[in-house]
Amino acid sequence: MGSRASSLLREEDIEEIKKETGFSHSQITRLYSRFHSLDKGENGALSREDFQRIPELAINPLGDRIINAFFPEGEDQVNFRGFMRTLAHFRPVEDNEKNKDPTSGEPLNSRANKLLFAFRLYDLDRDDKISRDELLQVLRMMVGVNISDEQLGSIADRTIQEADTNGDMSISFSEFTKVIPRKAVRVFYFRGIAHPKMKIH
Repeated sequence: MGSRASSLLREEDIEEIKKETGFSHSQITRLYSRFHSLDKGENGALSREDFQRIPELAINPLGDRIINAFFPEGEDQVNFRGFMRTLAHFRPVEDNEKNKDPTSGEPLNSRANKLLFAFRLYDLDRDDKISRDELLQVLRMMVGVNISDEQLGSIADRTIQEADTNGDMSISFSEFTKVIPRKAVRVFYFRGIAHPKMKIH
């Protein structure tokens, strides 16, 4: 499967993806094999159902939001290049120093791009701010029934109060970037999708 998958990926495509995402040649060919193992429809694109078969995403409280991040608005399939562009956000920030290309723009896994990716996991209605309701939805997903609605409301209110500097009772991207510690961004990436040994049922 691996050699078959890599033979279908042209060398010039690999070079373009390498430049765009920062992944190495071997990582790209391995992820191409992974992509094809997930592509149950064998049509060169992944659906949401393909992603939902990944056990690590199925049990992740934010799994649906992570899956949605792979799909541009209005699209119900993602091709290999789109798959790689989204995965690039999960690469460690430190990789940028090793693979720095002075001619290219800001890497997809830069701190700013990682923060924007994380922000969009919260900002469901894409209005460029995180409302109290959106924050509550994420908190509920993460803690389940272990905390009462009253406690969750208190956490959401406190979070917005600490982050909201312009008094609009929501969190803008600019405000979001100021409250997320640098260390949290450095470790913000998801390994399960890319793991070559992960079993798909």
